[in-house]
Amino acid sequence: MTAFTPDESAACRRLVELALSEDLGSAGDRTSLALIPAHQLGRAAFVARSEGVVAGLPAAAMVCAAVDPALAFAPARPDGSALTRGTLLATVAGPLRSILAAERTALNFLQRLSGVASLTRCYVDAAAGTRAVVLDTRKTTPGWRLLEKYAVRMGGGTNHRLGLYDGVLIKDNHLAGLGGDVRRAVELARAAPGNGGLPVEVEVDTLDQLEHALAARTDIVLLDNMTPDQMRAAVARRNAVSPGTRLEASGGVNLTTIAAIAATGVDRISVGALTHSAPALDIGLDYTT
Repeated sequence: MTAFTPDESAACRRLVELALSEDLGSAGDRTSLALIPAHQLGRAAFVARSEGVVAGLPAAAMVCAAVDPALAFAPARPDGSALTRGTLLATVAGPLRSILAAERTALNFLQRLSGVASLTRCYVDAAAGTRAVVLDTRKTTPGWRLLEKYAVRMGGGTNHRLGLYDGVLIKDNHLAGLGGDVRRAVELARAAPGNGGLPVEVEVDTLDQLEHALAARTDIVLLDNMTPDQMRAAVARRNAVSPGTRLEASGGVNLTTIAAIAATGVDRISVGALTHSAPALDIGLDYTT
């Protein structure tokens, strides 16, 4: 089973605690407590109901362990695996009351994260054959950022900065505060204490702004809502003036447009939809005994 990083594990533990608290409350699963004998054992299988990419098996395992350490969770596929309808993802065995208590919360994690991974794979496949990598953004569900960005990686995407704390991205509102002076903004960002070694990225929405960013030897320039023709012109100018600068496309990116955007020669394409618009993947829990 693909493992979370320590930070992802810590984030998941917090979410699992919150999720189980809101589902079980202080009384537990009243239905199962009334109907299922405490000693009754069971076994169930997590099964894909549709095509996609699985992500979140470590979270489902964490849910099961939090509900009852006696539950045995066994993954059948690693996260990042392509799925077809009927693919077995994992099994869980142990006290039936505990399986029933864990079922919905475990599925919520699996369905949400697999949905992000599946949508990401669609975007990655649409940009295949070009130099462009597909990036996520900070448009994530509050509290879920590390897990959703994990799911993006499982779908073949690449993580952008995790937050405001680990990257420098000068956007239009920052530039407005400096009177639109791109070069000055880049210089200030590089000189700020603690920023040494961090790549500096600046957002531009005109080719004139691009010229200033390239003159400052900006590490990454984000081309905001430019047309494919403008992007091609930006790539040609970058190649001539500052070949070490990477170009990132953003805005207006969807599954219909991404192939044309990737074909312009940009290095990166950031897509907010990977996390803010991914539908849950249909996954069920089938009882086998």
